[in-house]
Amino acid sequence: MMVPMSVTLPRPAGGWRNSAWRLAETVTTPLVPADYLDLFHPLRPGADLRARIVKVIPETPDAATIVMKPGADWEGHKPGQYMRIGIDIEGVRHWRAYSLTHGPREDGLISITVKAVPDGLVSNHLVRRARAGTLVHIAAAEGEFVLPPAGKLLYITAGSGITPVIGMLRNLYPVTDSGVLKLGRSAGYDIVVIHVAPSRPDSIFVRDLEALAEAGAIRLVARYNDRDGGFDVSRLAEAVPDFVDRKTLACGPAGLLDALAEHHAAYGLDVVTERFRTARVEAGEGGVVSFEKTGTDLDLDGSTTILDAAEEAGVLMPSGCRMGICMGCVIPLVEGSVRDLRNGEITTAVPGETEPGGIKVQTCVTAAAGACRLDH
Repeated sequence: MMVPMSVTLPRPAGGWRNSAWRLAETVTTPLVPADYLDLFHPLRPGADLRARIVKVIPETPDAATIVMKPGADWEGHKPGQYMRIGIDIEGVRHWRAYSLTHGPREDGLISITVKAVPDGLVSNHLVRRARAGTLVHIAAAEGEFVLPPAGKLLYITAGSGITPVIGMLRNLYPVTDSGVLKLGRSAGYDIVVIHVAPSRPDSIFVRDLEALAEAGAIRLVARYNDRDGGFDVSRLAEAVPDFVDRKTLACGPAGLLDALAEHHAAYGLDVVTERFRTARVEAGEGGVVSFEKTGTDLDLDGSTTILDAAEEAGVLMPSGCRMGICMGCVIPLVEGSVRDLRNGEITTAVPGETEPGGIKVQTCVTAAAGACRLDH
């Protein structure tokens, strides 16, 4: 059984209460009373924020929705936001970020939808091995890719990029057994959704999207690679003639988002994007990376992120979204150089010249650009 992480609770006020608490601390040493409360009431107020998996719903052969009951201190989310989830696999806690894929729920449950990616440790574990009753760690909802005010919207998504968008759509138009509900808060929205997927069976939430389209809540433009040969951004006007009058929000692979940004820039338009994977442009030169506190030295190549290489070598690392957004992987670089794999920029720390505590770098998007030391 996993020993829970220690949480220090305020001691009860009052003489006899203080004495009772001190006695409890003495009896439970080396743990504290809160550790035992974690065993019996892990979702209580004041505990580390956790959630209990309620059920796992298969969506496609390689995707599943994880429904969870969050702890009492969960503060909710805005449609479109993501949250970080920490799950223990073989004794190591791994953190990842996933979009919340539900609208308002009377039962207070929350859900994420995960697509298992090749060699993805956490995504494959959640899709294929997660079970009801499992406790996971979670963090408060984050992200600015959220439902805009009423108006004319164009969503462009590909693959699992539909996940934050489905959360927004479900907020406006809940899909129930009796059909699509059109609520007061959906008044004033005019929505077109372009969704790209390898095939219809591989399309996550295809039933929801088609139900919304049939109910007239959205206009759906589905593009399946096996049927349509993919989606050509340059022909967007053919699919959505009034795209210039719509606010565009897009989520999907970097290539699609980059092409869309270039296309819209030619019309003087902006695109609000959410990226699930970073586009890497230039490898570093590689070198020995030293982790001061663990005494570990790793000889790394210039194309593997420091985070991935360290985890592979068994170094326990902080992490989060793994795409350079949430800052959950940041640690100080105290000497040497690293290269940002998104844009090729070099960050160098020189003892005595740069910040005494080092320069904070995102290990999920940086690689060694020569020998370097990290305060970790």
